[in-house]
Amino acid sequence: MMSRYFKLGCMAIAAVWLVGCSSGSSGPDRGSLVAPAADGLVASMSAAQIDAAAAASGLQTLAGPAQCDVDIVNLAYRTIGAQGEDRVEGGDPVQVSGALLLPRGDCAGNPAPLLAYARGTDVQKTRTMADPQGGETFMLAALYAAQGYAVVATDYLGYAQSNYSFHPYLHADSEASAVIDSIRAARQAAEELGAPLSGKVVLSGYSQGGHSSMATHRAIERDLPGEIEVVAGAHLAGPYSLSSAFGEADLDNPIAGYQYFIPFIITAWQKVYGDIYTDPAAIFKAPYAAGIEDLLPSPTLDFTTLITSGALPGGTPVEAQDALFDRAYLQAIKDDPAHPMRVAAARNDLLDWTPVAPVLLCGGAGDPTVPPAMHQDVLMADFTARGVSNVTSIDVDPQIQAVYGPGGVAPTDPMSPEFATYYGSYHGVYEPPFCLAAARTFFQSALNPVQ
Repeated sequence: MMSRYFKLGCMAIAAVWLVGCSSGSSGPDRGSLVAPAADGLVASMSAAQIDAAAAASGLQTLAGPAQCDVDIVNLAYRTIGAQGEDRVEGGDPVQVSGALLLPRGDCAGNPAPLLAYARGTDVQKTRTMADPQGGETFMLAALYAAQGYAVVATDYLGYAQSNYSFHPYLHADSEASAVIDSIRAARQAAEELGAPLSGKVVLSGYSQGGHSSMATHRAIERDLPGEIEVVAGAHLAGPYSLSSAFGEADLDNPIAGYQYFIPFIITAWQKVYGDIYTDPAAIFKAPYAAGIEDLLPSPTLDFTTLITSGALPGGTPVEAQDALFDRAYLQAIKDDPAHPMRVAAARNDLLDWTPVAPVLLCGGAGDPTVPPAMHQDVLMADFTARGVSNVTSIDVDPQIQAVYGPGGVAPTDPMSPEFATYYGSYHGVYEPPFCLAAARTFFQSALNPVQ
């Protein structure tokens, strides 16, 4: 769920250019802008700058030459919280922020399809998608906005300019409401800025964002089909079957990044549902239990400094798990289908729905962080068993191996440096651009079907 590619990408880029009651209801304030869109312009990139940065970061082969200049606009907009509340403590409307990427230059005046994008997990509270040097933002600019798409990307509740007190991590309903209201905000902003939209919407997200974009897809088709025309959804490397993760996971082989993602889920669901635990010390070992509830997302620490500061343990996934968790608690989750964590996981699964618009699922078979065998394959099997025929599932592992595997194959010796580099970079570095490029091809087909 971590996306280190997006963080590493900004190094090369910087060197080149310096309010209702449910996710389906629409109150009068939901999606409205907090400030005029013109006040939010943070950067304008020419097609030449995008091409140079894409070449420097190794992205241009997938992105292709930029067709458009791109404006990046910071959006702050109103939404609802995890319990459907439209106000925070003190009475102010619930607010989140995000980015709107608009194609300009030679593309100005052309009605653009809107990509509503949901980002991957981040542990830094201050991170915003309206950052022109952010790697994930640049990928969206190069692969989509520079090719004629308008893109809106939410920062989620609890991040950046949001006034919400926490981030409800992997909580499907509030992920969906944040993305839905970003679409409304994008439409308002585009109108204010004189950037015409075609009315057609495509949905995508990577990692946590794959869960978010699919939750959004489901919610729109269920509740808002007359308001938002979803043409297609490409949901990438997401944890769609959280019940599988908590009910079938091998405690001796936890996912990469275990020390970030699992406490983030547990503490967030406690804040949403209130019944996950009565005392964090019953789950987390000292010294971590004392500060774990308010640790993620962090106002100052990133993935690296969370460990180097001692706020979270390092080591292998198994070592981190043993240092952080009471193993009996983890075993109880696995053994008891009625455990509150299992119940919460089932609430946030994305199985048992039938999309109207076509869907692409993308992942890599070697992903150690969000294993497709636990999520993408389970979801695809569910669709297939119910006769859902408009879903395509692809595996980009052969492309990843061809580019990054020594000799074109994945390293197999777990003690080798190549193994650590390969699997440590797989989910966050290697996989995202291949899936995002596949999504663009899928969208092009859906937006321009062969007659």
